[in-house]
Amino acid sequence: MPPKKKFTREQIVDAAFEIAKEEGLEGITIRKIAQEMGSSIAPIYVNFADVDEVKEAVLGKIHDISQEMLNTTYSEDTFLNIGIASLKFAREYSVLFKDLVLNSKTLLDKVQPDPGSIFGRMQKSDRLKDFNQEELAEILFKMRVFQLGLSVMDVNGMLPGEMSDKELIGILERTGGDIIEAARLRKHWG
Repeated sequence: MPPKKKFTREQIVDAAFEIAKEEGLEGITIRKIAQEMGSSIAPIYVNFADVDEVKEAVLGKIHDISQEMLNTTYSEDTFLNIGIASLKFAREYSVLFKDLVLNSKTLLDKVQPDPGSIFGRMQKSDRLKDFNQEELAEILFKMRVFQLGLSVMDVNGMLPGEMSDKELIGILERTGGDIIEAARLRKHWG
């Protein structure tokens, strides 16, 4: 009998992630992971106690992907890069995006980048450097409301026609500018 093939935790998580990309997190089962890997279920149970532990590891992988997207420079404006990263994730991983955003705030919180790093990035933006933490939090909240709505509309085919990445980014940039300008006027006029 040939020796059993060994699988690493990473290979198992990658297989589970592939399932999640197509079926969402609830689509992950031990049997589906084994099938994806062309294996029995035994190697999975050697590395993980149960399917919930695998799902936690997949959430960690999603967090890492989100962080990598956030660390990518898409434009010269660091604040705009935050929104672009979010739109990009929604487009590239639409099933996961829907699963995380529409089904569970708890899961979404597990994959979101640290708020402190977001505020740090915002403060690097020339357009935002004059705002305090409270003002930045309000600006970020308003942009998240808009960006999430835009992303939901995009992944559900609710936008007019086929909008290109460039068009979506333009909408995001103009709306961000409007929100920042309104905050600046409020700050100035009290």
